Amino acid sequence: MTYRSYSSGNKLVAVSVNEKTGIATVTMQRPPVNGLNYELLTELKSTLDELGSAKVKGAILTSSLKTIFSGGLDIMEMYQPKPDRAKAFWTALQDAWITLFSTPYPTVAAINGHSPAGGCLLSLSCEYRIMVNNYTIGLNETKLGIIAPFWFMSSMKNTIGNRESELALTSGTLYSTEEALKVGLIDEIAENKEDALAKSEKFFLRFKGINPMARAFTKDRLRGKIVQELLDRKQEDIDQFVFFVQQPAVQKGLEIYLQSLKKKQ
Repeated sequence: MTYRSYSSGNKLVAVSVNEKTGIATVTMQRPPVNGLNYELLTELKSTLDELGSAKVKGAILTSSLKTIFSGGLDIMEMYQPKPDRAKAFWTALQDAWITLFSTPYPTVAAINGHSPAGGCLLSLSCEYRIMVNNYTIGLNETKLGIIAPFWFMSSMKNTIGNRESELALTSGTLYSTEEALKVGLIDEIAENKEDALAKSEKFFLRFKGINPMARAFTKDRLRGKIVQELLDRKQEDIDQFVFFVQQPAVQKGLEIYLQSLKKKQ
């Protein structure tokens, strides 16, 4: 089986394409937790765009880290931020989500570690989710005193429905792998990363014989309204984030969280 590196210039995102199947594996590689900062989000979006131009048959999103898929948004992008950087960061997050959520090619998240908050968002943005056992996943923003944006909520509702999303979002639930499967947050459980990648490859077989354009337009009809809502409210969403993140109570909460991380180290 032959693989080729597609975007050799990337430092935070590695890409290989299976020459036989046309499936790309997109690997986040920003230790220690794949924190989603401006640079990683920008690189992820550009990679997904390049894969679309190359007309790959599908893409698997995974992590180079042993126990973390993505720890979510980089706290340092929100702690004592400069307004211009905060705007750029949030715009990069919006653009990365829009691109991943609406790729014309099919996508799978091979979740090989813990996936809270923004990590969960990336997983929800893919069409199919395969998660290694004994990890956790969920939008747990409320536990940090943060409100998940409406498009985070829409991503979850698109996957597990309104009622389960309400229970999960208001309580900041982090599901175990088995719990996530039970509520439909993930689609399959894998024994390890290799198993998750193998199962991901099998997912794409269901589209054999399906017209790619018909498939892409159908996906757009199903997901387009969710994307359009953010496009219509993009600046409003940025302004709300910049205002909210600068509030003293939010900054205090982030400071306490950072202190707790230092104690763990």
